[in-house]
Amino acid sequence: MNFFNLKTLTVDGASNRFEELDVSGKSLFTAEHTKNFSGLTMVLTATALEAKKLTEGINFFASENTFPVYDFPDWETLAYDIFSPHRDIISRRLRTLAKLPEIGRGVLIVPVTCLMHRLAPTDFVTARTFTYQIGETIDREILRKQLDHAGYRKVASVYEHGEYALRGSIVDIFPMGSAEPFRIDLLDNEIESLRLFDAESQITIKNTNNIEILPAHEFMLDKQSINLFLNNWHEKFPNSPSDCPIYKDVSKGIAPQGIEYFLSLFFQKTSTLFDYIPRNVRLLCCANVQEMAEEFWIETVSRYNDNNIDPLKPP
Repeated sequence: MNFFNLKTLTVDGASNRFEELDVSGKSLFTAEHTKNFSGLTMVLTATALEAKKLTEGINFFASENTFPVYDFPDWETLAYDIFSPHRDIISRRLRTLAKLPEIGRGVLIVPVTCLMHRLAPTDFVTARTFTYQIGETIDREILRKQLDHAGYRKVASVYEHGEYALRGSIVDIFPMGSAEPFRIDLLDNEIESLRLFDAESQITIKNTNNIEILPAHEFMLDKQSINLFLNNWHEKFPNSPSDCPIYKDVSKGIAPQGIEYFLSLFFQKTSTLFDYIPRNVRLLCCANVQEMAEEFWIETVSRYNDNNIDPLKPP
């Protein structure tokens, strides 16, 4: 397994070893480098904590909003866990996947372990993203079906990413990839206003002109995706009984905990993050990336062997 080893960089004629800089140095270097580069600057870190600190540092030095800074966070679960990532994490990942193909100048910060996961096909997010704007005519029932098919949960009041609520002429949605939820006010079937509101207080923050709604998961639970999952399940696990909890849940359109580690069963083929990034990209590599990648792979194989004993929960 070979990963990247970009250590020596030149800035203003001076040779600098990027991996030997502290967090502030890396952040400043990346910000200055990105301002003078017309493409995407991708920073590969050894850990999620390092990625978080770099994201904060680069945002500080790029305070004039001269370019966007995107992260692709770790799920914060162990391989083959029966727990799913927090919805805010999925939201940030989907936001990045949606924006990557159109990025001109910008920064992408990725822990190496995230780079080693397979992802949904590159057209998955864009093909399942829909938008609405003020003055547009919508049918509440069609909107409800769109949200259900996208994996959103119907609730009484919206507090978390991936939730929506219908209350008469008002529709509240907390789209994945958005920092705040939206409130749609309808006049008959026409969108009269779109407002951002605070999830805790439910008080309006500001008005906006449009809303973009990404899928609620990194996979779909529509009829086609469910059928493909079930077919792939029988192919991958020919000896597993059909009364496996995960199999039963997906067949009913339910996303069970830990379903992210079965992502490949929802698709004919999967992609990597490299398939998403634009062609004009430069990579900055932090220290210990190779070692962390190898450690992650050893741990993944070990956890696979440890979990490959229960036919009701095949990894």
